[in-house]
Amino acid sequence: MNKVYISSIRDRDQVESVFLVKDKIMAMAKNGKPYMTIRLMDKSGEIEGRVWDNVDVLSALFDKDDFVAVRCKASVYLGKMQLIISELVRVPEEKVQLADFLPESERPAAEMVRDLATLLESLTDQHLKALMTSFCEDADFMALYRIAPAAKGMHHVYLGGLLEHSLSVARLVDAIVPLYGGLNRDLLVVGALLHDVGKVREMTYLRSFDYTDEGKLLGHITIGVEMIQERIAAIPGFPAELAMLLKHMLLSHHGQYDFGSPKRPKTLEATILNYLDDLDSKINGIRTHIRKETENQGRWTSYHRLYDRYFYKETYCPGDETNELTEEQVAAEPSQPVTPVEQQPELRREEPRKKGFHNNPFEQLKAKNLDLF
Repeated sequence: MNKVYISSIRDRDQVESVFLVKDKIMAMAKNGKPYMTIRLMDKSGEIEGRVWDNVDVLSALFDKDDFVAVRCKASVYLGKMQLIISELVRVPEEKVQLADFLPESERPAAEMVRDLATLLESLTDQHLKALMTSFCEDADFMALYRIAPAAKGMHHVYLGGLLEHSLSVARLVDAIVPLYGGLNRDLLVVGALLHDVGKVREMTYLRSFDYTDEGKLLGHITIGVEMIQERIAAIPGFPAELAMLLKHMLLSHHGQYDFGSPKRPKTLEATILNYLDDLDSKINGIRTHIRKETENQGRWTSYHRLYDRYFYKETYCPGDETNELTEEQVAAEPSQPVTPVEQQPELRREEPRKKGFHNNPFEQLKAKNLDLF
């Protein structure tokens, strides 16, 4: 059976290929009939599969993280491609090439490791340099740091994503530091490279991407602080205040308590890291979403639930031929009218803004039509 990659599947295609099962969910239709949703993946992307017949029999054949050969038909539903699966069988791991099924960074791992070494050499603070050297010279750690994804579903969701993201944030640091005086560049660079270091233990990524028990119970922020403290303790004379400032950057890099941050940024370096981390992750997440819109010929993407919005695809970069609309895109526009927000059920409506506390009691009286003057 020839491998058919998810990115090449088009509407109405008859597909016979092997995929990795990322997720498996049993459900019940409105008519009381069971059905199964399977999240399938390979290195080119992910796709949802539906099983409507012989659900109990087929479900017993495989589990999450298994490889399965499927016979199915591709169909676009609500703007997204899905597979209607008619036949399915489990495939032993020894009969597949693992490299076909896990997405990888477009940047070669060796190139990123060289960039990491260059950043290490650029550090002038000997204690921070010793800390990064301790990580980089640990072969077991680097074997994980090179291939770990940066997240399960939000951004840089591919092998090598963690290192790619960390290096990108470090490059943003070097772009920002010359614009403002009084910043600790070495602290920012090391914070950028280590802010997500706990993800090497928070996640599993030898098959589909998921969370470890340690990751679910502690999270990458707590794990990362522990990893850094262990290595700092082995470096003679490491300044206690410098250690505190670095650990604060990890503890606060998500910015807000609502986003899982144990602390909010309270130093310039921690504040900068929070915004640069958010910037790089969002750019990658939005670009990934746009690239997945292979079947959507319009100028707007489908609705992104995590970002709670649609995205306009065109950048209007001078000289960029991709900004010129094709005949298919023009033809697709009338079928995608702009619907008022209040008529779009998939959009969350904003809650009424709560009135803030203020020290003018007369304003409150006026609001109640009790104008005394």
